[in-house]
Amino acid sequence: MTIAEELLLLAYDNEGRPAVTTTWLDPAIAAAVLAELVVRGRMELSGRKLSVRDPARLGEDELDAALALMGTRSRRPVSCIQLLERHGLRRRLLARLVTGGVLAETRGKALGLFPVRRWPEARPGGRAEIRARVTAVLAGAEPDARTGTLVAILHADRYTRTFFPGYDDRRFKEVCEGGWAAEPVRRAVSVIADAALYAMAGE
Repeated sequence: MTIAEELLLLAYDNEGRPAVTTTWLDPAIAAAVLAELVVRGRMELSGRKLSVRDPARLGEDELDAALALMGTRSRRPVSCIQLLERHGLRRRLLARLVTGGVLAETRGKALGLFPVRRWPEARPGGRAEIRARVTAVLAGAEPDARTGTLVAILHADRYTRTFFPGYDDRRFKEVCEGGWAAEPVRRAVSVIADAALYAMAGE
């Protein structure tokens, strides 16, 4: 499961409804894809722009598709996020999670009139495992690169208290600045996460 898929799982409640607006969610999951490519050595931040460092496939369809989409051009992080958003990333990730048996897709009508889709967990435990891993880090455990990246995106995009209420912002900052990755990688992840805020505003 990619970091973006983990973020997507956190963003849907037990009834399969988004707990946050798609205006926030779409840039955040795009940022998670880019951040994972940086963590896995496929993209890098040079100056103010992101570029592909190594185009070799990772064997994860969405990560490989993002690499191909970035091509050989260097772009501002916010432009990279907007590019991924325009290609239906959230819809494809939801479909992948349904195909993988992680989520189920249900359809109904609100008030008997308006079509409604829900994505409840098909295999209980996935969301709880992610929450437990992040909660352990917030309680003092050392994060790995995956969890550090996830926390960095949640913290920069100001939804930490939505998903993990009761924790001091100082702990989120400590995690973001921790030693779960080399400094250039952590800096790139931070810049990408911050760029998601600008993408939410359509800038």
